[in-house]
Amino acid sequence: MKRTIVFIALIISVTLFSFKPITNPVNSVKIGITKVDSKTKITPISHATFAMEVKDITIFVDPVGGAEVFTNQKDPNLILITDIHGDHLNIETLEAVTKPTTTILAPQAVADKLTAVLKKQTIVINNGETKAYKHINIEAIPMYNLRPEALKFHSKGRGNGYVLNLEDERIYISGDTEDIPEMRSLKDIDIAFVCMNLPYTMTVESAVDAVLDFKPKEVIPYHYRGTNGLSDVDAFKNLVETESKAIKVTLLDWYPKN
Repeated sequence: MKRTIVFIALIISVTLFSFKPITNPVNSVKIGITKVDSKTKITPISHATFAMEVKDITIFVDPVGGAEVFTNQKDPNLILITDIHGDHLNIETLEAVTKPTTTILAPQAVADKLTAVLKKQTIVINNGETKAYKHINIEAIPMYNLRPEALKFHSKGRGNGYVLNLEDERIYISGDTEDIPEMRSLKDIDIAFVCMNLPYTMTVESAVDAVLDFKPKEVIPYHYRGTNGLSDVDAFKNLVETESKAIKVTLLDWYPKN
């Protein structure tokens, strides 16, 4: 009897310790990767706000959240603003981070909301225009909604997406948009920052479809917090990389407090 009990216990022990739970490869993706395949240093701040260092040039994109969130960043040479909404334009933050030598690029709708002091440092750039800042050529790309129920959020012509043409790469910043023809027709994009949040921009599936159309070498989901929480960027990564081995999806930590 004792031998039988010992034998059963041994079998149970071996079974328990040899069992390996199956993990979902999509859900096991670690958000918080900070390295991208670029000479440009990219630092996510929050949601739509980030910093980039291109050689000797520091760029802030849609700086909001107060001066304190930029404490560890160099002073900006250039600031890009995409739209008038509060997650892209905050006058108090903009005043705090803008230095006397900083140049601001923004659409007319944004410029109209700036203080007199900030306007003096602002160059207006609208859809379809290109402006140069030192060795960077910046194209203003349309950003707008397509779904009838979302047209009230972003009308065509008000805000800008941007394509930054550097010496050896092209970086696309989508702004708040859906999978518009102007996005789908982009060429030779090395890094694409693509939004996906409802009800304001587009679904994960629409973002996937657009990315597979314009084929950036690397795509970084950003601006993915909506009214019902965060979009499933793990699913986005899985869908894109399943359909195209030529496109890399990099997940950065845009919402560290969530």
